[in-house]
Amino acid sequence: MNVDTIPDFLAEQRDAAPAELQHLFLSFEDLWERKLWHQLTDSLIEFFNHKESAHQRLPFYKTFILTFADKINQLKLVTLALSAASQCRDSQERLSFLEAVAKKVNNPNSQDAYVYATVAVATVKLELKDLEGARKDLDKSEKILDGFDSVETIVHAAFYRVNAEYYQSKLEFASYYRNALLYLACIELNDLTPAERRSRAYDLSIAALVSDTIYNFGELLLHPILEALVKDDAWLRDLLFAFNRGDLAAYDVLAGHISSNPLLAEHRDGLRQKIYLAALTETVFRRPPHDRAMSFHTIAEETKVRPDEIEHLIMKALSLGLIRGSIDQVDEIARINWVQPKVLDMKQIDNMRLRLQDWDSSVFELGNWIEKTGGDVWAA
Repeated sequence: MNVDTIPDFLAEQRDAAPAELQHLFLSFEDLWERKLWHQLTDSLIEFFNHKESAHQRLPFYKTFILTFADKINQLKLVTLALSAASQCRDSQERLSFLEAVAKKVNNPNSQDAYVYATVAVATVKLELKDLEGARKDLDKSEKILDGFDSVETIVHAAFYRVNAEYYQSKLEFASYYRNALLYLACIELNDLTPAERRSRAYDLSIAALVSDTIYNFGELLLHPILEALVKDDAWLRDLLFAFNRGDLAAYDVLAGHISSNPLLAEHRDGLRQKIYLAALTETVFRRPPHDRAMSFHTIAEETKVRPDEIEHLIMKALSLGLIRGSIDQVDEIARINWVQPKVLDMKQIDNMRLRLQDWDSSVFELGNWIEKTGGDVWAA
């Protein structure tokens, strides 16, 4: 657009804007004429953040912003472009628009903006079910991000969010779980709506439960996102904590809810195996280190697993790295010397307190015995 027509364009857009936003147009023209690009960019972001500006964002970007796009912060340029893209007619138009944005900011000095735009392109490709294209864009973005010493948090947040969405669409639960938690680490939870927080908490919980490689939910259990699981979803939070403490009784009570989610219902057998493993590790954890040689019969009683499946259960736990030790198949005894650490609830902490008290008493008794038995030695 010819810069001489910019004042007319701004006047036309001002007349079309809601009354509460019209004052911003005076500053647009003033800042543009004075070439105060930084201040102009911030004013435009403020304008675009108003939902009433939605119908004006695309013409503003194409007609006004592109005339000075090379003069402003490229990351903020992409931020404005993403707001404008939300007003495209459909996903295909949005894809073409964002690909043009990515191409425009693909310069050596603005690779952070290029990643930000490329990740947005990947988002649209996911909408269009082009998973292969989205993966290529995400891999390219990850390679660039790995070369940065530091980058704006919004870029990392966007990458982890879309990467999580990709893995979720592929039903790769462990990768989704990891990227979704990394995304949450990059944002303020208050920036999400209550519905978004609930959705994130729900999806993360399901992924943790059905994944065949996640057996420690500590990072999720400590995350405030779980507070979004209330009322109808409270059972899911309770189920996570039941798994964490290997509580078979609580699992049996909550198991009725499993059929309410197709993924949980599909992995019902895997969940049962997982709670048995959790019960095994909890059984080991509750015992002091010098008393972790357990018979198969004892393990069967505490885990409610059939005696003929105990050996397989222990071998599974050993192969997953949940415990370390050895099995005496002849005498049917498992000797465990290490169990994977995990987040403790109040009951588990109280059990640890009791164990510490027992240890303290044992040390005290040993001290008294040494003092009494070796009295003559000490005197000498």
